Amino acid sequence: MADRNLTRPDELSQGLSFYRSPEGELFCEDIPLRDLARRFGTPLYVYSRAGIAERLEAYEKAFGEEPHQVCYAVKAASTRGILELVARQGAGFDCVSGGEILRALEAGGDPKKVVFSGVGKSVADIAFALRAGIKCFNIESPAELDRIHAVTERLGIEAHVSVRVNPNIDAHVDAHVATGLGDSKFGVKLTEVIPLYEKAAKLPMIRIEGISCHIGSQVESAEPYLRMVTVLAGFVNELARRGIVLHHIDLGGGAGVAYHPDEKPLEPSELIPALIKAVRREVSVPDIEIFVEPGRSVIAQAAVLLTTVQYLKSGLFERQFAIVDASMTELVRPAIYGSYHLIEPVVPNPKAQRQILNIVGPVCESTDFLGNDRNLAIEAGDLLAIRTAGAYGMAMASTYNSRPLPMEVLVDGSRVIPLRRPQTALDLTRDEETLGLVKNPGMSEEAVRSLFAQSLGMSIE
Repeated sequence: MADRNLTRPDELSQGLSFYRSPEGELFCEDIPLRDLARRFGTPLYVYSRAGIAERLEAYEKAFGEEPHQVCYAVKAASTRGILELVARQGAGFDCVSGGEILRALEAGGDPKKVVFSGVGKSVADIAFALRAGIKCFNIESPAELDRIHAVTERLGIEAHVSVRVNPNIDAHVDAHVATGLGDSKFGVKLTEVIPLYEKAAKLPMIRIEGISCHIGSQVESAEPYLRMVTVLAGFVNELARRGIVLHHIDLGGGAGVAYHPDEKPLEPSELIPALIKAVRREVSVPDIEIFVEPGRSVIAQAAVLLTTVQYLKSGLFERQFAIVDASMTELVRPAIYGSYHLIEPVVPNPKAQRQILNIVGPVCESTDFLGNDRNLAIEAGDLLAIRTAGAYGMAMASTYNSRPLPMEVLVDGSRVIPLRRPQTALDLTRDEETLGLVKNPGMSEEAVRSLFAQSLGMSIE
């Protein structure tokens, strides 16, 4: 066990979730990451229990005695064990599908702390949410209210609802993750908000709960949130004048985290007090409950993706590549968003030559890269850590190129807890049906699967 009193916190970590020993080796809590790679193989997602707990506690501490509810955004990382940690700390859940509600409730979540967002709620998802007794639906269109009302009448179960407002606010974030602009698919446009509440108030099986909004992800300052509060406060106050009193105001999530050591995260200690002050100043409903929906800011920096260098390769125009065993199927954010993740050796290699490398995966796509132009001293066989990988990493993983999903483990001090059993390509074909068109195959299915199974676990020493 490393003596963490003699080590320094890593630049991208809260607390000491990830840190380097005096010898320069990267640890997660009390466990060397190198040991986890040896035990479970790579690619491998590693989460810190303390890192997750610290972030949830930061939100709770920032709220203090104010009436509030923290609803973790399940879409950021939805593995059951992670959701169990969230539920155990008393947080609620922001869900965007029936499947996410299922995950949250299977993990022990309280349905009365579940809010259901998303622009395309199906009849089946609405029925499930009603039967489960969730806190409320965040309605994203007039047509959705009609659908929810129809399902309530069919089932005889009341629906508790809020309206998600599209505030047409520029949060100064990447277009891929902007959700509060006027041309976004999310939320109800400003001119329809009051009429929608008045319509909902007349429906016998609809109970109005609150109002909600989400302006985007990776927001760097409190300023856009404060403009959002002003927009929502105007609606809350006008509705109160019309006799429709709201019980909560949901300000969404999206607080930025540091993917690069030079970046500054938007901490709960900075954001939440500013939101509380603005809500209490501008909203006429006394002690209205404040909801937030953090996802990335809870889980992103609490995990790394471990990957092993397979080959070094020279390309044209003096470009050099490090081909690793992780890819866009494990972490797609760089491929689709151009996102930056710090990539570093788990154990420094003093024998390797330092050079500028593109870190790429084995998937047959030109966009399969994890980081370009990185100054690293590494060789084939070295273990790399891709940092700040907890949010939208495993949650967006795929089996493209028939690549199995990676394993996930949770580190809790000196304990290592598997969160997902190992998967192989054999698992990917097990549920597929055969057409029976090839009567005399070159090899039987049983023989093919046996040969593949024999090859698993082989390594070059």
